[in-house]
Formats: sequence, structure tokens, C-alpha cells
Amino acid sequence: MTVNVALPPSPRDLRLDLFRGLANWAIFFGHIPNTALNWLTTRNYGFSDGADLFVFISGYTATLVYGRMMFDRGFSIGATRLFRRVWQLYVAHVLLFVFYMTSVHYLAHKFDIPHLMDEFNVARLMDYPVETMTHGLLLKLKPLNLDVLPLYIVLMGIFPPVLWLMLRYKNSVMLGSALLYFAARHYGWNFSSYPGGVWYFNPFTWQLLFVLGAWLVLGGATRFAFLVQSRLVLALSIVYLLFALVMTLAAEITLLQSIIPKDLFEAFNPNDKTNLALYRVLHLACLVLLVVRLIPVDWPGLRQPIFRPLVKCGQQSLEVFCVGVFLSFIAHVVLETLPSGFISQVLVGTSGLAIMTGVAYYRSWSKRVDKPITAS
Repeated sequence: MTVNVALPPSPRDLRLDLFRGLANWAIFFGHIPNTALNWLTTRNYGFSDGADLFVFISGYTATLVYGRMMFDRGFSIGATRLFRRVWQLYVAHVLLFVFYMTSVHYLAHKFDIPHLMDEFNVARLMDYPVETMTHGLLLKLKPLNLDVLPLYIVLMGIFPPVLWLMLRYKNSVMLGSALLYFAARHYGWNFSSYPGGVWYFNPFTWQLLFVLGAWLVLGGATRFAFLVQSRLVLALSIVYLLFALVMTLAAEITLLQSIIPKDLFEAFNPNDKTNLALYRVLHLACLVLLVVRLIPVDWPGLRQPIFRPLVKCGQQSLEVFCVGVFLSFIAHVVLETLPSGFISQVLVGTSGLAIMTGVAYYRSWSKRVDKPITAS
């Protein structure tokens, strides 16, 4: 069985780091409810948001790294390195889960904010501590805002055989991913959660973005390069992005909603995030096309100092993501206990970004220090 792919050149594409960092920042802001910070995220200006971008880029980068490893060194090496990454992700999730649960419990009682226990889905910790923690370890209990990492663990966990097949039958796997997506939406397939309900990010549908990212690495981007250069496609993408902007803002602006036909408005509101509505996929695709068209891979601006914090946060994505999720809860508590005016919100937001960026720079420095020094 022959490998039938053309892997891209090995030099790092800083656009991936830049936009993965941007996705982490957007997720942080998006997890602080009822603040002006929410308006700094793309979810208020279109159908897709930071989570869509995060999953898509994760599939792309995982294929860049492990696809080349599997191509050069064989399936066993690539698969075992992938599973090692899955283990790292799981350990990160467990640590975040424990710190998050205990912090919500402690601060809710410390500052007498009991509604946080229900709001962040940790109330069962008091009555059923062992059962609650067990289901958390099994990825079945997810406190508020701890949904993306379990999805990422599942997608990476099934990726070794998927990647092996994609290296040989990339188009067939992409087709199978699309069929699974439509079947899951039609039949209502999803993972169950504890104590009831289903996963907020349905793995059966969200896998489409992950596999799409992988497919583009393995030749899909080359096959559809003509779309990036097409003026007609660019114009249609801009029109669709403007349409998404209007439909999304209409949910917040009553006057705008009043001039839109009711059936049209209800087709896009509420936005179906759990099952990854097709209009979200199309919205992300239009954004990606626009970025690729306007920002070439060798654009010198990517190395400008103004973008370095974002790029660094993208390069240390796991650590920054985990810290950002935890800080979003701390920010919520701060704004609950102190006057939550615009200035307070800005201070909380900038402080959170500063800490996330500091963690990214520290991890980058730490990894350089830990590298063995070769004798001259």
C-alpha cells in the first residue's frame, strides 16, 4: 500500500501560531460573560468563533508534525508519539479539572457566591464527591468552559488510524468524515455527559474541522489553490461574511432583527454550536480563504514585534489554553465581587492576557533551557 500525499515544506508557518494564539485569546475573552470583552471575539461578528479555529488549526498542525513522522519513520513511531501527546493532553485536563473544581467550590463559599456552584456545573461535588470526580476523569463531567480540551483529547486519540488512512486515501477519508458529520446531525449521535445530557461539542460533528485541517495539509490545499486566487470566490466569501455579520448582530440589536424576515433569522439563531452547523463551517472556510489570500506565508509582518505575543501564545498553545480557561473563571469572580464597570473589565482582560503571554514566554524559555547542550 503506497503513501499518496505531498507534505508541505518543513519550515514553520507562523500564520498557524498567530491565529492559534488569537483563538486562545478569543476563548479567554469569550468565557467571561456579560462584559465588553465578549465584543473582542469573532463570535459576535459571525457564525464561527475561536473554538472552530482552534480545532481546525489543531488538525492541521497535528498532521504537519505526526504525518511527516509517520511518513518518514513508520506508523508505529507516529502512532506512539501521537498517543504520548494524547496522554499529555489528558494529564493537562485532569490537572485543570481538579484545580478548576476546587477553586469554584472554595471561592463560591469564601465570597458567599453560591450560584457559582450551579453556574459552573460543580454543585454535585458537595453531595457526590467520588462519583463526580470519577466522571470527570472519564471526560463525562465537564464544568462550564471545560469542553474544548476533552473534545481535543478524543480527536487526537482516534487520529493515529485516521492519519494512517489519510496518508493513503486522503480523499476517501475526507468523504467519510463528511458523511459521518451529516449522519450525526441527522440521527442525533453524540456522547452522553454526566449527570445528564450530551457533550456541548459533539465529537461526531466537530471531527469534520479536524479532518478538514488534516486533508488540507495532505494535498487538499494544493488541489483547491485556484479558489484562493479566484476573484469571484473572494467576492462571494466577503458577501457571506457580511451576511453572517448581519445575522449575528441581529441577535443583539432589536432594530436590526425587526427588518430581517423571521424565518431567515431563526435559521441562524440560536447558532447551532453543539452540532457544528454547516453555516459555521462555511464561515470559517471564508475566513481562512481571506487570510490566506491577504497574508502570504512569507509576509515579513508576521515577524514584527507587535505580533510576537500572539505567535508565542500559539506556539505554547496547550499551556496558554489551560491557564486562559482558569483565568476566565478568576476574572468572573473578580467582576462578581468588585464593581464591574468598563475600566474593571479592561483591567481584568489585560491582566489575563499578560499572564497568558507570560506563561507562553516562560514555557518557550524553559524548553530551550531543557534542551541538551551538544559538545563542540
